[in-house]
Amino acid sequence: MPVIECDVDVARELLEDAGVTVEDGNTQHERWRASRGGATAVGYESKVVVQGSNPRDLEAVIRDGGGRAHVYFDGGARGNPGPAGIGWVIVTSEGIVAEGSDTIGHATNNQAEYEALIAALEAARDYGYDEVHVRGDSELIVKQVRGEYNTNNPELRERRVTVHELLSAFDEWTLEHIPRDVNERADELANEAMDRS
Repeated sequence: MPVIECDVDVARELLEDAGVTVEDGNTQHERWRASRGGATAVGYESKVVVQGSNPRDLEAVIRDGGGRAHVYFDGGARGNPGPAGIGWVIVTSEGIVAEGSDTIGHATNNQAEYEALIAALEAARDYGYDEVHVRGDSELIVKQVRGEYNTNNPELRERRVTVHELLSAFDEWTLEHIPRDVNERADELANEAMDRS
């Protein structure tokens, strides 16, 4: 449940400008409430709390755009191919800004890694970051995206094109391979998703 320290009047204006309906709060402590999709944002004295199944849409509107983020991704499949899951984390100087995990059906490890990278980049784009430093523990995916390895599989080639389209939305980006223990949280999230498969 994201908590955003901010000027709640400015946050309300941002939501209204984005076409989100904002209503009065339900208690004396709530200044206002706004809902869209599966998320609800509640404005208090000096913070906004975003709740629900998909808080990213509302949170991205409220948070200041721009800036730099470190993005971690991981994906995997049990059985390769088999039930697959993804995990991703966005980190800034303020700590973890957002994270996500999802099941993606039946896939290979490489397909899951690409899906995790795509989901992570979509989240970073939605949050409005100008610069992303992306890190994952799949050397193959990192080197394919950077053009160091060829991508012979047509499905992976399509996903690589999608990744490049997403990366082009940022003013600056880097992509690097890191050891699995440095990618621990994204790995945990991917495994949690596979456990739900």
